Amino acid sequence: MMATLRDVQCPPCGGFGHLTAFARRSAWAALAVIVLGGPADLIAQNPSNPGPHPPNAGVPQNMPPGMRGSSNIQVLSHIPLGGFTRVTDVEIEQEPSRPFAYVGKRWQPSGFDVISLEDPENAEIIYSWRIENAELHQGWGSSDGRYFKLNDRYYYVQGTSYRQGGPDSELGAIVFDVTGLPDVSTVEEVGRIYSPEETPGGFHNIYMYKHSDGRALLFATTRSPRSVSYGVVIYDMERFLAGDADHGLVGTIPLPEPRGTENGYHDIYVGYHPDSGQDRFYGPGPEVTMDGGMYVYDVTDVTNPSLLAQIVGGMGQTGAHTFVPTPDGRYGFSMTLGQKPMLVWDLKPGLDGTVPNITRPIGSWTSTWPNTLHNFEVRWPYIFIAGYEESLQVVNVMDPTNPYTSGYYYTYSGPHESRGPGGDSNGAWGIDVRNSDGLIVISDGTTGFWAFKMDGFEGWNGDDWGMPDVSSAQDWDNGPAGARRPVS
Repeated sequence: MMATLRDVQCPPCGGFGHLTAFARRSAWAALAVIVLGGPADLIAQNPSNPGPHPPNAGVPQNMPPGMRGSSNIQVLSHIPLGGFTRVTDVEIEQEPSRPFAYVGKRWQPSGFDVISLEDPENAEIIYSWRIENAELHQGWGSSDGRYFKLNDRYYYVQGTSYRQGGPDSELGAIVFDVTGLPDVSTVEEVGRIYSPEETPGGFHNIYMYKHSDGRALLFATTRSPRSVSYGVVIYDMERFLAGDADHGLVGTIPLPEPRGTENGYHDIYVGYHPDSGQDRFYGPGPEVTMDGGMYVYDVTDVTNPSLLAQIVGGMGQTGAHTFVPTPDGRYGFSMTLGQKPMLVWDLKPGLDGTVPNITRPIGSWTSTWPNTLHNFEVRWPYIFIAGYEESLQVVNVMDPTNPYTSGYYYTYSGPHESRGPGGDSNGAWGIDVRNSDGLIVISDGTTGFWAFKMDGFEGWNGDDWGMPDVSSAQDWDNGPAGARRPVS
């Protein structure tokens, strides 16, 4: 009988949290043979081909000076932001004339910091905001943050997630006008978005998107027992700023055939698909269920989203956390909960309608077996990963069946599983890349903000790689019309 991940899981926790590192390593090695035909297909790094990692990778606190990163990754700046697991996501503005990054701060007091990168080698905090009556708020508070431009003004959206028992459990996001930066006296709160009353708990993840119809849309994941039906809520930010009674709510994206009651989608992505002219939503979730899936929707009409492809119950997939495609939408990269590798999926059979459900990954990558990955930024042919304890990892996916490590730097300096058994979700939380010059920024949950450059990566444009110019970076002035596939 064919083995599955369920055959090697720890029954008490439904994952690998109580297995030894050796057992986890053996389990994934066994699965590699099942899924991809052999361990060499699953991982580029193995005892005979370790990649650029030092021998004690995964134990960064014991690294000697000068051995924390690969030689092609240069540290430009580091700002400690204070506190154990205090830091959440990071967002960098894309225009060089606006050298600002935003970093979320959770727990008490929660809020965000604005960092000036006018001189990337001397980054500095220029503004901090914290929620009022911080000591009364329950839960972690600030989570994801995104900026957008509308009618020649710039705005920052700070997603929030407060628990019931304190103020603002229904608050989803706070919007600030940041047009006047670096003059911090001009920063002004312009409004608050509240999640639908059926879904208290706020927004865990948000994504700002310049839709092909010209609108600046906020996609937000709701966090409540009813999130499986309210999966994602979509707001028209121009309507919100104009004072719309529903905060600009224009659509929702439910989870197909809900498979859990804990939460809905997690780290979402929205991108334009030039070949079809579609705006596409990529949603992983639910993250806590064994068969949480990844879904691709056509959201060209946000009032009537249409499911295009899905990955449910795929080999090596346990829950769903992060799901990001290549610029052309052909391949998807996923991360699931627990100490597991990144999986690579060929989306074409699903998008073509050849198969109703994609179940077999075509490749995978991991840095160190016992650790969990987190957030991805795709700039073909690289994936820039904020990998918790694995910190900054840069992976080359030119051949999606055989990804390999191109560089790394360990921002995390604490012990393994610092949050308890299986609790390896400390370290590099968020990551972003500025396309104009290739500046890489990391938010580390404990060590703070970091700015890097990678040798040879001086910026990114899809045209340079024969790809659509599509990434998480939005063209707020022109929209996705300029993202057409280059003509060879």
